[in-house]
Parts: sequence; C-alpha cells; structure tokens
Amino acid sequence: MANSRYDLVVIGSGPGGYVAAIRASQLKMNVAVVERDRPGGVCLNWGCIPSKALLSSAEAMETIRGASREHGIEVGEIRFDFKKVIARSRAAAEKLSRGVRFLFKKNKIDLYEANAEVIGPNTVALQALDGKPALDVKRLEAERILLAAGSGERLFPGMQIGDGVMTSKEALVRDSLPASIAIIGAGAIGLEFGYFYQAFGTKVTIIELENQMLPGFDAEIAEELRRAFVKREVIVLLGHGYKSMARDGDMWSVTVDGAGAEKSVQAEAVLVAVGRAPLSAKLGLEKVGVELERGGFIKIDDSFRTTCPSIYAIGDVGRPPLLAHKASGEGVAAVEIMAGVRQPGFDLLSIAGCIYCEPEVATVGLSEADAKARGIEVKVGKIPFRAMGKAVAIGHPDGFVKLVVSKEYSEVIGCQIIGNHATDLISEVVLGKTLEATTAEFGHTVHPHPTMSEAIMEAALAAEGEAINY
Repeated sequence: MANSRYDLVVIGSGPGGYVAAIRASQLKMNVAVVERDRPGGVCLNWGCIPSKALLSSAEAMETIRGASREHGIEVGEIRFDFKKVIARSRAAAEKLSRGVRFLFKKNKIDLYEANAEVIGPNTVALQALDGKPALDVKRLEAERILLAAGSGERLFPGMQIGDGVMTSKEALVRDSLPASIAIIGAGAIGLEFGYFYQAFGTKVTIIELENQMLPGFDAEIAEELRRAFVKREVIVLLGHGYKSMARDGDMWSVTVDGAGAEKSVQAEAVLVAVGRAPLSAKLGLEKVGVELERGGFIKIDDSFRTTCPSIYAIGDVGRPPLLAHKASGEGVAAVEIMAGVRQPGFDLLSIAGCIYCEPEVATVGLSEADAKARGIEVKVGKIPFRAMGKAVAIGHPDGFVKLVVSKEYSEVIGCQIIGNHATDLISEVVLGKTLEATTAEFGHTVHPHPTMSEAIMEAALAAEGEAINY
C-alpha cells in the first residue's frame, strides 16, 4: 500500500478533483485522491458524458427523420432499441472513467476508493465502502487538503425516488422509454432530458416555477427556446409551482399551481430536475473550523482557501455556477496558487454556460439586463443565423448570436447564442473575453466561409452598425 503522507490529498475525483490532482503532480506535489464512487465523479459517470451520449442518439434520430423532409433522402420505417441507447451511454461513461484511472497511474497519483472524512487540519480518515474489503490505510496525512466533493440532486420535501419518479441519475440507467413524462424544472438538466425524450416519441410536459425557461438567462434567449420546444409539441407550463404528486393507477398525477389555480399533469414517469446541492455535509468540516455559507457552499477566499488555512475547496462544493469546466479551471488555479506559480483570483464571468438540447444555448459574461443592472452602458450586436450561408445550407437557420458590448471601450463583455453548435461557437467569445477583445477585433478577424462562426463576426460588426450580411 502506498505511503500515507502526501503534499496534497484531494477529496473527490470529478472534473475538479482529478484535473487538480494531475496538475499538482505536474507541479511536483506528492498527491493522493479519495473517491467513493467511480473515478471521474458525477460528470463522467452520472452527468455530462452519459447525458451527452444520450443527446447524440436523439440528434441521430432527428437527422434521420429530417433526411426525407429536408434533403430528399428516402428512409424506411425508423425503429430503435432503447436498451442499446442507454447501454451506449453507459459504455461512454465507463470508458472515460477508466481513462481517469489510467491518468492517475501515469501521473503517479495514489487513488483510494473509500469514504473520506476530514478529522484534522492535515488529516483525512478513510472508511471502506459498503461491500468492499477493509482498507490497509486508515488515515492520510497531508500538508494541504483540497475538497472537490461535488454536488448531488435536490429534491423537494416529501419526494421519494422510485416507481417511475427519477432524478437525472436514475434516468441515465432507465432502459425503458416512458410513453409520457412530467419534468419538474426547466433548467439545463430538465431541458436536455425533455429534448431527449421528445426525440424518441415520449409525450413531454415541462413544469417551471419561474416565468421563463432557463431562469436567470437572457429573456430573449429563453423565449426563443420556449418557442422551439412548443414547436416540437412539448407542453411547457411556466409560472407553475410544484405542489405534490400521487400515484394514480399506472400513472403519476403531479399537482401544480399557476396563476392562483391548481391543475394536474398525468404522466407515466416524473423527472425531478430542480437543481443540485453541494455535498459538504458529511466531510466533517465542522470539526476543523471550515465554515459554510448559504446553501451549504464552503466559504473560500480568492485563493480557494477555506476558513481552515490548510484546507481548500473548489467546484460545486465551493460556489456556483455548478459546471464541470468551471470546477476544472478552479482545480488548476487552486493548485497553481498553492505552488506559487499563479496569483490569487479567478474570473467567473469568463465561464461559459452551455445547454445541449436542440437548439443549443451558450452564454458567457453579462447579459444586456445584467450589464444595465450594474450601471454599464452597452450596445448590442445581434445577427440571426438565417443570414448566414452555412446555417441555411445545412438546414439550421433558427437562432441568433447576441453580443453585449460596452459603449465606452467597445469591449465585448457578454454573449448569448441559441442555435446549432452554439456550445462550440461560444469558445471564440470566451477566448476574446480573456484577451479583452473589442468589436473591432472580432469584426475584423476574417472568418472562414461558410461557417456558423461568421455570425460572431457579423454580430460584432452589427454592434457598430457595420453588419454586411444583415
């Protein structure tokens, strides 16, 4: 068994923890990781990767359906094996989890598959997992501890999972397709599963307490997305709060309240997608003086240091937004700050938010409303994809690019995109934000033609009243 003394012990091997561990190893730290599930955490095993595998299958279904309607390619009856759809998703997760295990070995990082509890400023106690053999090493000593334990699904009081009621985790392994489903929550998870089930023929009802999909996002983007879902015959109930659910024969009856009146939604299955909560409660943090903030997030400073000087926290346990790439970025930043090769600080406004339904949504930085709320004078450049030759040629003319630009410097301070490949296109704007690029730099960079990315160039020109193709 490996040495039980380390420079750094990381609790959690999700996209924050495993990336931090590898970067720390590159920085010559002696590193151990403790993981209670599978290497890769929620992202690789129960979140980003398997859900995107499912969405890929949904996209394939839609492409085949559209072949005759839009391209004149005749296809026969479309049939599918839903068990294989789920199996493919699980295989993708398993492959990448094995990849993380390989990376640990390659970087000489010790992996302990155990429950972890912090019992001292420099000590982590290990407990064997249920059904697993007793551990040879019971405690790890470390100069520093990095908490990267991630988050878990939220439930409303009284909700019970099972018998057709699921969170995203159960939905990822359910290998039978429900004829109908009620999805509680119109955030990223609810909308991605709504798109997935609708593509395979399930009758989908989405229930959201707020008056727009994607609460907190740009209202114009949210309305465009609502119209797209309604066009797909998804029932969208905005401004309707969940009250209760009850079994009604073979169906579930979900009671919601909207505009002062109750209504009932009947569905074979229910997906609860009302957000996630940081997994900070069972780490023993109160024993070492690590303070929590509202919502159970761990209080950290701009070096990711908690209120116990030897303990750091990143990712979902640290602060919103709860995104895998934000956790990875914070993990790298945290260990580089520990090693003295980076200054404290991390720009959350350069973290993109992506939703992988169809149409895709991607945002970064400030929305027009956010900027105005901060007293920043802005101008907006907006270009619909239907003005772009590539979008028309490939049959995806819906959606638009919207750039939010400061009037004072013409710097691009925010971007919202809805449409095909939005989640790939946003990276150009993320890089531009890092470089503090202006509309001149986006607009005068010659983009290859025909591409969807031309819409970003045109939106920058539009902000200055110089758009060429619109």
